[in-house]
Amino acid sequence: MDAIEHLKKKDKRLGAAIDQIGPIQRKTEDDLFSGVVHHIVGQQISMAAQATIWGRMQGLLGKVSADTICLCSREELQSCGISFRKADYILGFAQKVQSGEFNIEALWDMSDKDVIASLSSLNGIGVWTAEMLLIFCMQRPDVVSYGDFAIRRGMQMLYRHRKLDKEQFTKYARRYSPYGSVASLYLWAIAGGAIPELDYPE
Repeated sequence: MDAIEHLKKKDKRLGAAIDQIGPIQRKTEDDLFSGVVHHIVGQQISMAAQATIWGRMQGLLGKVSADTICLCSREELQSCGISFRKADYILGFAQKVQSGEFNIEALWDMSDKDVIASLSSLNGIGVWTAEMLLIFCMQRPDVVSYGDFAIRRGMQMLYRHRKLDKEQFTKYARRYSPYGSVASLYLWAIAGGAIPELDYPE
């Protein structure tokens, strides 16, 4: 049974939303280093702002890698539109990867939990950033991020909750397993207005 059929069988409301929204393609990138930097850039800003800044960084660096970033100053990175703090996080991360202090390729062989723990040990990389890497770079199948505001909002809209505590969130995430990442794509779409009649519960 594929992910869509499983989700439709396990959750009728989500299933109806899936039918209404239709197929969603997950945009992925297989370069872990670039993926981490991309998601640091995207912390607490809109997708449009992230895309603009990312385009500037690619223009500045050519290839976004530990080597190209380590050739830059904090001010050069900041000129792309990111804060000094994010520039410092990105530089610190690049230096650890370049020196071999942090083995980013080793993440491929780790469990989701260990990937999150390993990345979260670095400055500027928290659970949310690690979870986004799991979904969009490593294509892990069962990730539903409690720390993602839009995912929580999508759940509230779908299930008509004015408030959503972690216990309720975990109940739904368990229902989606082992295809939580696909459910996340639909929750993001719902939060973004893909189903106009599903407004935010007042």
